[in-house]
Amino acid sequence: MDGVHRAGVPGVYAEVRDTGRTWRGASGVADVGTGRPVRPDMRQRVGSITKTFTAAAVMQQVEQGRIQLDAPIGGYLPRLVPGERGRKITVRMLLNNTSGIPDYIRYAFPSLRDMSPESLDDNRFRRFRPAELIEMGLTAPPAGEPGATPGVYSNTNYLLLGQLLEQVTGTTAEEYITRNVIERAGLRHTEFPAGPRIEGPHSRMYEALWGVIDPPRDYSVYNTSWTGTGAALVSTMEDLNRFYAELLDGKIVNQSSLAQMRRTVPVIALDGSTIEYGLGLHKVDRPGCGTFWGHGGTVWGAGTMSLTRADGRRQMSVAINLQRWNTPDSSGKPQHHPIDDALETLYQQAMCGSG
Repeated sequence: MDGVHRAGVPGVYAEVRDTGRTWRGASGVADVGTGRPVRPDMRQRVGSITKTFTAAAVMQQVEQGRIQLDAPIGGYLPRLVPGERGRKITVRMLLNNTSGIPDYIRYAFPSLRDMSPESLDDNRFRRFRPAELIEMGLTAPPAGEPGATPGVYSNTNYLLLGQLLEQVTGTTAEEYITRNVIERAGLRHTEFPAGPRIEGPHSRMYEALWGVIDPPRDYSVYNTSWTGTGAALVSTMEDLNRFYAELLDGKIVNQSSLAQMRRTVPVIALDGSTIEYGLGLHKVDRPGCGTFWGHGGTVWGAGTMSLTRADGRRQMSVAINLQRWNTPDSSGKPQHHPIDDALETLYQQAMCGSG
């Protein structure tokens, strides 16, 4: 972790569990201005790790017979996804990112096309409605045919799943997930934030936007309505490890649902890489130390990774307070950075130990 800090990340903190033993640590600062140190118990905006929570909530409703995985989304949300698309795209395609509906983020943050942070600042306190973000994704050119692989990772899918949860439960998706996933897992520091501020001890969150913002700017105060049931959760590394332990042990959804969640397809991630993606779960094979399940997440200024080995015995949750540090070369391709190597070393140690 000290290596990650030395490579350029202001602060990094983590919790690793192995067969009943727990290690927590932190390196660096939570505030580059004051030098306030990061602590292992700090709260973090965990980004797309939220998707596993949303997927688990949907699977609970599948178990109760209120949602069918292979039913068309248009049958549930005819106004949001009308016509042929609504008939072709199933709930499962939303969960595993094979719907072909593109991500809305470049439309919600239009200055990103010009590599400018202007939209990030404009939207800091903006209150987006899920329907307007979904419409941005649905009116954009399709990312692919419904059901085709590789799928294309899209936050639009998970906002639609949030609306689906509201439709079938009669409550807000955030309330349902809080009561039936967060509380069922016994998490004490995980919540959908009510406003732009994080309650409790947390780090500032520094966004570099591929070197455009120099020095990186703090976006820890931010209205996360732009990402909702796709990536808005605040949590701690302890809570994330507990959540994935409970989920993968069959205590949040049943074993049949877990088997569905572990059925993966190739999906092109936002960074262009291809990942193995299930229903809100990312599969990571680590040569020499096994298969891991979990998710990563980023929002402006914050990055998190939480992975649990298939046998449940080894877990890793890591948080950092800097994002998009790779500056592009003359062709626009992000260049390799020492932070990349330092994080890889940390993940290897955290997931595999000395083995």
